[in-house]
Amino acid sequence: MDIAIFTFNPFQENTYILYDDTNDCVIFDPGCSNQDEEKQLIDFINANGLNPVKLVNTHCHIDHVLGNKFVSDTYQLPLISHKGEAQVLAMQPQISSMYGMPYNPSPEITEFLEDGDQLVFGNTTLHVLFTPGHSPASISFYNKEKGVVIAGDVLFKESIGRTDLPGGDFDTLAKSIREKLYVLPDEVVVFPGHGPSTTIGEEKRTNQYVRL
Repeated sequence: MDIAIFTFNPFQENTYILYDDTNDCVIFDPGCSNQDEEKQLIDFINANGLNPVKLVNTHCHIDHVLGNKFVSDTYQLPLISHKGEAQVLAMQPQISSMYGMPYNPSPEITEFLEDGDQLVFGNTTLHVLFTPGHSPASISFYNKEKGVVIAGDVLFKESIGRTDLPGGDFDTLAKSIREKLYVLPDEVVVFPGHGPSTTIGEEKRTNQYVRL
């Protein structure tokens, strides 16, 4: 399995494409907010002969959903996320207006994932971890074979997701990090929704916000 990273929109959000040797791929949190960013995504997919088979949101804050409609329309994909994020997604037209950002409203979530589910594409299996706290029903995705986790805005390099947005709660987030992420092997690479990658071991040692 390989991972391509794109940093999009004024919030510098990380959009991920995961793909394997079957050329099937999953697009996580498409934050593309203009035609140039949309072209970056399509050009990579075309240049690598990839076949997008799933569109997934770790959570549904505005910076992670700006490209949902574009990806859904382009590749005829339903939106997959946790059912608890539907209420967050419904707020995004209002949020985009507040920020003065153009927003093509996302399709609704029609396929739901829960803690313990598996997201399968090609020859790859991702294990779903329920990691609320930054958002009311954020989910992370762990691939044991490659030792990677797509963590959304739960855990960052030497930081954590903010908890002052609607549905956020610090104690809930800290519990998610300790019980769902810090239990993974130290060498697991964390791919966050913003900023550079890190490892579980590094965060257990250095993260000042959530300690074991």
